Amino acid sequence: MSEKPYLTVYGHVTVDQIVRVQRFPNLNETVDVMDKKTTLGGTGSNIAIAAATLGVPTALAAYVGPDFPQKFRDAISGSGVIMDDFITVDDFETSSCTIVNTDDMEQKVVFYQGPQGFGSSIGRDLTGCARKSEKVHFCTGEADWYLGMMDSLAGGPEVAVDPAQETYRFWDADRIRRAVPNCSALFCNEFEAKVIEERLGIASVTDIDLPLVVKTEGSSGSVARIGGEVVRIPCIPGRAVTDPTGCGDSMRAGFYAGQYRGYSVRDSLVIGASVASFVIEKTGAITNLPGWEQALERAKPYLEA
Repeated sequence: MSEKPYLTVYGHVTVDQIVRVQRFPNLNETVDVMDKKTTLGGTGSNIAIAAATLGVPTALAAYVGPDFPQKFRDAISGSGVIMDDFITVDDFETSSCTIVNTDDMEQKVVFYQGPQGFGSSIGRDLTGCARKSEKVHFCTGEADWYLGMMDSLAGGPEVAVDPAQETYRFWDADRIRRAVPNCSALFCNEFEAKVIEERLGIASVTDIDLPLVVKTEGSSGSVARIGGEVVRIPCIPGRAVTDPTGCGDSMRAGFYAGQYRGYSVRDSLVIGASVASFVIEKTGAITNLPGWEQALERAKPYLEA
């Protein structure tokens, strides 16, 4: 029997191709790729692997296709992630993502949904680990499928919604409003926040009446509403700025690691910022993950406790 999870993460598991160019090409123009790397990625695997690496008992609830590389499956299980609800389906290829970064740290992404975008049609129950968890984090994936699972988990674990880049396409005002009553937390970045604000007709995402709302702002840190109080969370600098891929995912993992060890919500978010400061130092979302002691040591000057 697998270990009981503290956290269950829902999100894409992808094969990422990360390339660097000096600048984006104009229409019908070709530019040279300066660096290229193929890695395991996706919001689900990024958060789950980072959390498990930080010592959090974490389950990953996700679909992949039969083409999913064995070395990446081994990487997920090798990190300690609980894979009871990690399912291979035959009708889709695995989700994939091509990420293009410029030398100025601008980024463009081309994404193939794969099976995680069609959970309702696949029709499997992936709530086994979630029902045993204290925290459940819904990130990218089919919105209506997730909303149904949120309904079924009502009254159980604490649920966070984090639609990420899919906020723009799939999370209209009705879906956001349906999610809020079943959630205790909302995560977004500053660009996604603007979309949510426009759709709900509010001045700020921090006006949403939830115990926790977190808006990340890149190098400016984060803004969080914690129990009705709005606070700023600092950006913790890394030793280098190489690749922003996965920084937001690792921040969420660090937050859950702090919560698992009994830190306050505010200090857990600071620990999340510390984890992100390691990830940005190298190319790839899980290439430079710290252990718990490393993350805590870098966070200490910024902690209140």
